[in-house]
Amino acid sequence: MSLQRITDLITKPNYLIAFTVGIDMKDNIDAAVKKFSDNFTIVLFHYDGKTSEWDQFEWSKRAIHVSARKQTKWWYAKRFLHPDIVAKYDYIFIWDEDLGVENFVSEKYIDLVRKHGLEISQPGVDPKSPLTWQMTRKRHDSEVHKKTEEKPG
Repeated sequence: MSLQRITDLITKPNYLIAFTVGIDMKDNIDAAVKKFSDNFTIVLFHYDGKTSEWDQFEWSKRAIHVSARKQTKWWYAKRFLHPDIVAKYDYIFIWDEDLGVENFVSEKYIDLVRKHGLEISQPGVDPKSPLTWQMTRKRHDSEVHKKTEEKPG
């Protein structure tokens, strides 16, 4: 009988999901995180400095918390998602905190990304939402779309 090393038993996530968060968005983030399997490393970039308030969520214990007040998602991404850090992941998601997830299935999305060879992508947003660009609106005539026309201005 052979013994396995403890490192052999720990799952190694293939994907990374990063959210820039404030405590006022905790319900949206909780709903979003629940859409991602244990195959994802969860990173929360806290722009309001409130990190312990997230302890109420079971998943928060396995998340990586980074706090710097009054910063943007791209500020965090540039400083903390260094190529040496993210190289081990197949896909990296930098998620908008207010992106709806009602109809989102993470593993199905990754299958589409792989199938269509996408390097940068965003899930389709509800086409009825007035606050989105044409390029991010979900279309029902295809699995993915790579081209769109926006109105000038």
